[in-house]
This record gives sequence, C-alpha cells and structure tokens, in this order.
Amino acid sequence: MTSVAASDLQPSHYYPSHNTTPLCSKQLTVYCDFDGPIVDVSNRYYSTYKLALAYTKATYQTTSIQQLNKQQFWQMKQDRVPDMEIAMRSGLQGEQSDFFLGRVVEIVNQPALLKQDKLQSGVSWALALLHARRVRLILVTLRCQKQATQILRNYGLTRLFSGIYGTCDRHAAYQNYAEAKQQLLQQAILDQARTSPNSISAWMVGDTEADLLAAQALSIPTIALTCGIRSSLYLKQFQPTQISSDLLAAAHYLLGRMKDEG
Repeated sequence: MTSVAASDLQPSHYYPSHNTTPLCSKQLTVYCDFDGPIVDVSNRYYSTYKLALAYTKATYQTTSIQQLNKQQFWQMKQDRVPDMEIAMRSGLQGEQSDFFLGRVVEIVNQPALLKQDKLQSGVSWALALLHARRVRLILVTLRCQKQATQILRNYGLTRLFSGIYGTCDRHAAYQNYAEAKQQLLQQAILDQARTSPNSISAWMVGDTEADLLAAQALSIPTIALTCGIRSSLYLKQFQPTQISSDLLAAAHYLLGRMKDEG
C-alpha cells in the first residue's frame, strides 16, 4: 500500500446529523464505512475506466487497446490489482498508462458519474434494524462529507445516523489511505466517548484494508464486507473479526451477539 500522512490530505470534519435514536444506559456503537457497505460504486468505477480508456485511445490513436469487461475489471479491483497493471492489461504502454491514470483521477468524481452510485441491496433494512435495536450508527468515510450526506438524504437515511464523519477531499475515497481513515475514525471515537460515555462496545464495518487497519490500530473489532471493492480472499489476510456478505448479514451477526451477551 502506498503510504501517505493523513495531514497530506484535506482536513477531516465532523458534521452532526439529526438522529432520533433513544438513548439507553448501555449502547452498542457501529462505525460504518460508506462506499461498499452502503453504496455500490462498481458501475461508476467501471464507467470511469471505460471513459478514461476511450480518451486515451483517441489521444494516442492506438489500436492496441483491449477493453476489459465489467466482470474482469471488478475482479481485479476486488483483488486490489494496481491501476497501472489494469492499464497494462488493457493494452496501454508507457506514457499512455500515465495519461490513462490521470484521466481516471480527474473524472471519477464528476457529477454525471457520481449519479451511477446506488444503494446496496438490503441496506435500508439493515440500518433500520440496527436503529430499532438502539444501536448507535456513526458513518466514517473518506468520501467527501457533503456527497455522503446528500446521498443519505436522498434515500431518507440521515435520521438513522448519530454522526457523519467525512472529508473535504473529493479524491480521498478513491485513494483509500489507511492513515487518513484511522485519523477520521479516531476523531469519531473521541467525540462519541464524550457524548455517549455509556456505550458498552464498538465495531467497525467496512469493505477495504483501510477500514480494517484503521480499526485494528484503535483496538476495535471489525466486520469485513465482501459486497464492496475487496474480495473475501483478499480481506482474510487482514484477519477481521468477522467476514459477512453485506450490511444486512453484518447487522444480523451483531444483533445475534447482543442477544447472546444479554
């Protein structure tokens, strides 16, 4: 993984959201990532790949380009194949690859492409289920905070979260740096410790190594989801506490633990 200090990115901010969760004497807190666990970004990432490839082909007038299909492309992303290698497997060479990668970063957050993001299956039910059991939900994402909040608002989900922690850097989510995620998660934990001193335990739910490494560095148990941008095989090497298929499966796992622990 490429290393970078969190301070090299745009500062992170906390913007509280309205929350109707009744306070109770003892409460479970779930810190949840956004891209992957809640929102499916696969269509946007693949469209970005195709557009960047088309730009590169038109610029260099090359006929050697071989466009990957979505299944091939997404499998590589889930196996964390570097973008440079994806470019090479698509027939790009030398400065063509550099041009392609530059275009990917430039267009991946364009409004027209962002509209392709969609809610993962079962998310609304999973969040409502946790909320009904008085689980305190905190969103912690490297996505631009305004983007994440607007998407949740569009689906009527902001009321289910006690807090939304995001960044001001629109490129942070794509770069996915563990150091930046840890800084953001640590701030969320400190804030929640002040506002909810009776929380009995906390979990981190995410779909990438950044989520797992950030939580493990702060001694928080983790649930890795395979519905996002990393495969089960890839995630296993980071030894998450639990691996689940999606957020609904993770919710059932957590609620089952709550029941067993009384």
